[in-house]
Amino acid sequence: MEATVMNPLVKLGEFGQSPWLDYIRRSLVTSGELEQMVKEDGLKGVTSNPAIFEKAITGSTDYAEWLEELSSQDFSPTEVYERLAVRDIQAAADVMKSVYEVTHRRDGYVSLEVSPYLADDTEGTIDEARRLWGTVSRENLMIKVPGIEAGIPAIEKLIGEGVNVNVTLLFSRSTYERVAEAYIAGMEKWAAAGGEPSNVASVASFFVSRIDGAIDAVVSDRLETAGEEEQELLRSLLGKVAIANAKLSYRSYQRIFRGKRWEALRSQGAQTQRLLWASTGTKNPDYSDVL
Repeated sequence: MEATVMNPLVKLGEFGQSPWLDYIRRSLVTSGELEQMVKEDGLKGVTSNPAIFEKAITGSTDYAEWLEELSSQDFSPTEVYERLAVRDIQAAADVMKSVYEVTHRRDGYVSLEVSPYLADDTEGTIDEARRLWGTVSRENLMIKVPGIEAGIPAIEKLIGEGVNVNVTLLFSRSTYERVAEAYIAGMEKWAAAGGEPSNVASVASFFVSRIDGAIDAVVSDRLETAGEEEQELLRSLLGKVAIANAKLSYRSYQRIFRGKRWEALRSQGAQTQRLLWASTGTKNPDYSDVL
């Protein structure tokens, strides 16, 4: 008899990994494809961003009817985008709700990002995140907030108000550690205010392959003038820094989410802020596509 080959995405679950899809499109939901991915591919979450929505809206006919309807009303382009995005996020969140329930709120989230125009505006980010959280009105929604200087206090504030947050655009271990600290501080405020810690979740989206893209360029420049011994050392770094950076960040995760401070929250039902490996597609065609 032929051995049954398990879907490799489903097999990831044996290693405690949850595949999330960084893509959204209206027909992905209406066709039943998203639900099929949940059942057959072990899909555990969905993320989006404005660029993904731009491709979906301009590269398909999925939104033609809605666009025609909205064009007859006095909406700005930003308002039109938001109305289209919110409908998609709500529909996707409804499909992922079963995963959310089965995993006891560990997975099953769908992410919607605050406007990139607010990147350097802490209060603006907080206000928009609150508004989107209320507008979408799905408990398995995550609001995407960039993990940059202005975003870190916004993350703490939102977690402290019981808003699920997907922290995006993380590249360095030091910044990740600040984000994890903001999450814990926010959870402490939420618990102190009488909130239920088990109802709040967050992920820290740490970008991987783009690190190699940046470092490899620097290494390649150095190779042109380096001596033979240094060249050997430099070549050994090509395609290696991104994963090493991710491993060190995971080590920070293991250190941060232990000890008395975290245990006090965990005993109340709080779950760790998971690391979500983003930008996992290799950018260099010379590397394996599953590097």
